[in-house]
Amino acid sequence: MKKVAIGVDIGGTNTAIGVVDAEGHVMVKDNISTPSHGDINKYISDMSSAIRQLIDSVKLLNPDIEILGIGIGAPNGNYYNGTVEYAPNLSFKGVIPFVSLLKKEFPELAAIALTNDANAAAIGEMIYGGAKGMKNFVMYTLGTGVGSGVVVNGDLVYGHDGFAGECGHTTLIPGGRLCGCGALGHLEAYCSAPGMKRTAFELLAKYNANDSLLADKSFQELDSRMIFEAAEKGDKIALEVFEMTGHWLGQGLADTVHHLSPEAIFLFGGPTAAGDYIFKPTKESMEKHLLPIFKNKIKILPSHLKAGDAAIVGASALVYKELEK
Repeated sequence: MKKVAIGVDIGGTNTAIGVVDAEGHVMVKDNISTPSHGDINKYISDMSSAIRQLIDSVKLLNPDIEILGIGIGAPNGNYYNGTVEYAPNLSFKGVIPFVSLLKKEFPELAAIALTNDANAAAIGEMIYGGAKGMKNFVMYTLGTGVGSGVVVNGDLVYGHDGFAGECGHTTLIPGGRLCGCGALGHLEAYCSAPGMKRTAFELLAKYNANDSLLADKSFQELDSRMIFEAAEKGDKIALEVFEMTGHWLGQGLADTVHHLSPEAIFLFGGPTAAGDYIFKPTKESMEKHLLPIFKNKIKILPSHLKAGDAAIVGASALVYKELEK
């Protein structure tokens, strides 16, 4: 009997769903729109239909399949309550009891669990990726925002209310840039993909760098991939963006080390595809900001999760953690 889990990643625009085997391979997957209509019952019905269709399709390929459960990664996901709470980029308002609604659709499944997307990525890294065998590590996800998942003594840290681990909202520069959350100077405002774009435009203005490969890009079109491509061609603005981003990120990671003393910190997300352009200055900055007792002990590693499937795989890993209880 081949055991598999369902992974669901709820994004602001699309919801990705996949069937994942015990080695972290996505066997089949699909997407449905994350609706703007705000009707949670219709959305749960649509999601459940898509899940059943995937289960049917994978059973056609391998009838000897056992579905262990469903794991869900969602913005503002509360693991303790199985709820999504006041998610700003979803049309569902207030506190939504996702897990209880799905349990009504799939009463036969042993495990249905939900957490936020960064926590799901950390669990995915622990179950399927580079953190196998590690008891203490942190996962940073660099994308539209900066998320994190904290694992201590083999368990994800949720805190007393289910929302622990918001390392991206530590204050990096008091009174600094406006963060998407409304506060000033948070790490996310500097080290997310939009943060890198903001850094690029600040440097273009500072140096009046009309000769930069980034100078003809509008604020709307510039992204972290373009900055990487310019850095590959030796563009000084792009190279400095990575140096500054690495400096800020390393400073934030040093704080994380001082709080938790992890074995490793994993980085995941679009900007990490730049490799040494981001990893080298980040490592140098982290070491510079660490207390002597922590220096040269903590690894900074790229995630081993496959980028295109990481959200689904991470969510599915929740099922295995639930069944360990």
